[in-house]
Amino acid sequence: MCVIEPSPVVETRRLALRSPQAQDVARLAALANDADIARMTLRMPHPFSTRDAETFVLNVAGQDPATARTFLIEHEDHGPVGVIGLFQDGDVAPEVGYWIGRPFWGRGYATEALEAATVWASRGWRRRALVAGHFADNPASGRVLEKAGFLYTGEVRRGFSRARGAETDTRRMVWLA
Repeated sequence: MCVIEPSPVVETRRLALRSPQAQDVARLAALANDADIARMTLRMPHPFSTRDAETFVLNVAGQDPATARTFLIEHEDHGPVGVIGLFQDGDVAPEVGYWIGRPFWGRGYATEALEAATVWASRGWRRRALVAGHFADNPASGRVLEKAGFLYTGEVRRGFSRARGAETDTRRMVWLA
């Protein structure tokens, strides 16, 4: 039997992945209130208010740790820089999604966090596979997934992006332990 930690902290060379807390609300709202971030996600609204950040933190606290785990990505010098989450969403394997605040793009934080999350999922959750997707017009996210060991499946799904208010093509990928 696998014992699920209530609030694990996953550490990397530069980052700590931990549960978001009430003290993170203002920072989350400031980073996430960026149309270019929100439009590359399915679920994130834009604008993203302090109330949205509060609701997000409360929803994460209420997650079933056996089927979902959301981590705040915290940099050792910069504080919170983004979010990464793993969740069951109807696929055969849990799905992973992430975003990084614009001031921190291009520094490898998404890849570092994603690699740590895959290790955690394989050890802490005993998962042998994860799935992910990126919008067809976001090849940078595809490169992050590839660097973390995800492979393209050839499947393209249509998904509704809240921030775009429209259906968007999502290129599907899989990671195998």
